[in-house]
Amino acid sequence: MREVIVTGGGTGIGYAVAEAFVADGDRVTITGRREHVLREAAARLGVRAVPFDASDPAAVAAALPHLPEQVDVLVNNAGGVSPGSVDPTDLAAVAALWRADLERNLLSAVLVTTALQPRLRDRARIVNIGSIAARRGAGSYGAAKAALEAFTASLAATLGPRGVTANTVAPGVVLHTGFFVDGLAPERLERLVGETFTKRAGTPADVAAAVRFLCSPAAGHLTGQVLHVNGGAYLGR
Repeated sequence: MREVIVTGGGTGIGYAVAEAFVADGDRVTITGRREHVLREAAARLGVRAVPFDASDPAAVAAALPHLPEQVDVLVNNAGGVSPGSVDPTDLAAVAALWRADLERNLLSAVLVTTALQPRLRDRARIVNIGSIAARRGAGSYGAAKAALEAFTASLAATLGPRGVTANTVAPGVVLHTGFFVDGLAPERLERLVGETFTKRAGTPADVAAAVRFLCSPAAGHLTGQVLHVNGGAYLGR
């Protein structure tokens, strides 16, 4: 039985990933900032909940005693995009926006992975949830996800001699998540779906299936890669 940790595991993609590992008989711990949401999800899944803000160094350190002593799979899913926009002439607001997106999408993965690195078993698996935005742009959010890809490559090189793999799964548009704070306008959804070859939006289960494969024994020689799950909207060539 593997010990699995999924950050941001209370809803959406993180919940689907945790659900997939539960189905495999693994022992799963989910983390997240919203304690009530996290504990409700844990009760439904039959997993352990450890609430904390993954972008806060003190919170990560305080959570360590409550996390597994040995880790076979770490999925860094915690993240999100800042709602709304800022006045580009207000440089303080611009800086705050960029810092917020970098903290929630990059620093969260850096802190949790660094804290848990001594606990990773040989041949463990790390999967970071990126985004099509890393290749398409999207301002501070896309830049943070691009940096996450670079961090993943660095992890793969550092941990490879131990048989530990590190990969990024980069979804396109995925429905049934909390990512789009104000919902997705029908016109925008139609445009995004129109960019795919499959002519449909992704689901959390699509992303979870890719994560599940990367964490399987069959993917032991696959590391440092970006696996695009977007129906062909972006070709990872």
